[in-house]
Formats: sequence, C-alpha cells, structure tokens
Amino acid sequence: MSSGRTTDRASEDFYAILGVPRNADADGIQRAYRKLARQYHPDINSDPGAEERFKDLSEAYDVLSDPDTRARYDRFGGDFRRMPEGAERWAGTSAGARAGAGDSPGFRFEGFEGFEDLFGGTGGGFFHGRGRAGPVSGADQEAEIEVTLAETYRGGRRRVTLAGPTGPREVQVTIPPGVTHGQRLRLAGQGGRGRDGGDPGDLYLVVRLAPDPRFRVEGRDVHTDLPLAPWEGVLGTKVAVTTPDGEQVTVTVPPGTSTGRKLRLRGKGLPRPARDSRRGDSASDLYAHARIMVPTNPTARETELFRELAEVSSFNPRERP
Repeated sequence: MSSGRTTDRASEDFYAILGVPRNADADGIQRAYRKLARQYHPDINSDPGAEERFKDLSEAYDVLSDPDTRARYDRFGGDFRRMPEGAERWAGTSAGARAGAGDSPGFRFEGFEGFEDLFGGTGGGFFHGRGRAGPVSGADQEAEIEVTLAETYRGGRRRVTLAGPTGPREVQVTIPPGVTHGQRLRLAGQGGRGRDGGDPGDLYLVVRLAPDPRFRVEGRDVHTDLPLAPWEGVLGTKVAVTTPDGEQVTVTVPPGTSTGRKLRLRGKGLPRPARDSRRGDSASDLYAHARIMVPTNPTARETELFRELAEVSSFNPRERP
C-alpha cells in the first residue's frame, strides 16, 4: 500500500508500530492490528493524523503477517526490501564466519565493506532490478455497518460508502437473514491492495444493530411490550402484534394476566442462518411482555365503574398468594 510519504521506512520498527513484542505469534499480531485499525480507521477516527497512522499500521501488518516477509524483516531490518531472493542462506553463513572472528551472530547489512561490489555492484549485478521482496498480500481491513432489525429478518443487499486512503468508495454488501450484533461480514478481496502483484486483503464489516424503539434483542430472541387495558388482563383477549418484519400475528392473552407476564410467539424471533437451518434448528422466539395500562383521563362513567369495582372487589395486589 503506497502512502506517498517521504518517511525513511528503514528507521521505523514495525513491531513498535503494532505494539507487539518481536516474538509475538501470528494471532497476537492480527489481534493487535485489528484493535488499532478499528481505532484509527478513517471511517471512525476524524483526527487529521489518524489516516497516516492507519497507513503505518497497514504496512506493518502487511510485512509481519506474511511469514516469509517477516523472516526477511527480522533478518535484515529496514533493508529487507533491498535484499535479493535467497539472501537468508548466504547471510547466515557469512554471519557465522564473522562471529568466529569475535562478532556477535546475526547478519548486519552495514557490516560488509563494499558489499554491493562483491555481487557485481548496482549496475547489473546481483542487486540489479531486485528492489522489493516479491508479492505482498494486502492487509485485511475492518469497518462497521449499521443494520436495522427489519433487515436482520429479511436480509437483502445494499451499497455502503466507506472512507479510505484513496477517498470514498462504495461496496455492495449482502446482508444475510439472521445476522446479529457484532457479527463480521466478509467481503473477499475488498480489503487493502496488495503490492508487487500480491492478492488484495479482505474487508470485514462488523454489524452494529440499530436501536429500535419497539423491540429489544437478547441473543436471537426478540422482546416487545404489549399494552393491555385492565379488563383485558382480567378477562383475557386476543391481540394483534406486529413483528419486526411487518408480519401481523395474533397473541392470546390468558385471563388473569398481570404486567410482566411473558407471552411467547414461537419461531417469530430472529431467523436462523442458513447453516443452522440445515441442521434442523428453527427460528428463535418473540416475547410479548404484558403491561397493564390505566386510563389517564377517565370519563365520569369510567370513574364511577372503577369506584364500584373497588367497593365490591376483595382483590389486594399487595397480599402475597
């Protein structure tokens, strides 16, 4: 990923950029990159220096995520791109010979006097035309996408505009039915560009479920409030409930229903992903939570009837059964 900067890359430590030790494993390097990339991605961070920082992170990850490129960087440091293919073999031999003469083991590029002359100089010898270490795959990138609850029921496709080092770009996103908060959608080949013919990385869109004033999501179950009049709770009734995808379903309210009672609508929660459906798993459930509501401005007749009920009823809601 070319950034157009004039910074001397040889002076930068890719491990320090990612904040990992030099013996970090591949998973540790990936976790560090993803954490920092989310922090400094231009889509998320509007600070003027965030984009440059994001480019530094991407380049460091490009190098350290590839085992061969990382090995060359560990051996040659900032000069690793100038070293020819196979340099590791003779570098180890030369380092061993010099160590016998009192030097510490390990290859140091600047330790060879007239090094380039030894291999034919820069005018057509061993180094000619070999300025890079070969194809380098692009870095995986991550961004967020907000999805409505209705979209999680129906799925669908839409275009999303993302900011990036080369300006805004649009990507086509398929939202599968049953997608959940925090799930990562992979767009193969839509991440960072590779260098020297390397394959592009992948783009991961982290789903953020948009708040809905009518529904709450817990795991794959969906919850909603069901307002009821006092007499509906006492006598029971049937009430139409609208699911997040717009479907009208009927819920039966049993007699004697009080506030807080959960009425289950089986299979009306978030749909299962296709892979789960193939295993026979059904959709999750929708729960309607009864809420007994009283009139705030009752008519004179309503007030009279409630007073009459209070006189004849022996019900005491504060009395434990």
